[in-house]
This record gives sequence, C-alpha cells and structure tokens, in this order.
Amino acid sequence: METQLTLRMPADLADRLAKVARLTRRRRSELVRLALEQFLEQAGPGVERRPIDLVRDLLGSVDSGIPDLGRNHRKYLLKRLRRGR
Repeated sequence: METQLTLRMPADLADRLAKVARLTRRRRSELVRLALEQFLEQAGPGVERRPIDLVRDLLGSVDSGIPDLGRNHRKYLLKRLRRGR
C-alpha cells in the first residue's frame, strides 16, 4: 500500500467491524478499503453511472439453459406470453 490512513470510529462500529472481519476471515483494513471503494463508486462527485454499471455484476449469473436466448429473446418472450406465464 502506498498511503496509510488513521481512522477513529465509535466503539460499537469497531466491534461490528471486528466481528465481520472474524466471520469473513478478512483483515479490518481490507473491509474498510472495500467499503470505501464501494461508497466512492456510488457517491463520487461528477461521476455519471451508466445503466450497464448498475447490473454488471448480474451479467452471466443466470443460466437459462437456452443457448440462443440473447439472439432470439423476442421469440421466447412472445411464446411465454402466449402460454399465459
């Protein structure tokens, strides 16, 4: 790491951080870095997020079993609507 930051936090927050660190087997500093990165990604000034950025973690996470669903999605959607589902 290039830069070090000293942080003061309320005792209850420190306890919660320590508990999650134990449960996830990660260092407290790693959890703080992850939380800070997530916060800055969401609340960064002047950073405009694209819709794809909001669902990027979902892409490829569902296996439909239909190999050409991306290409023929309209056909499958209409077929399902006609069946009443």
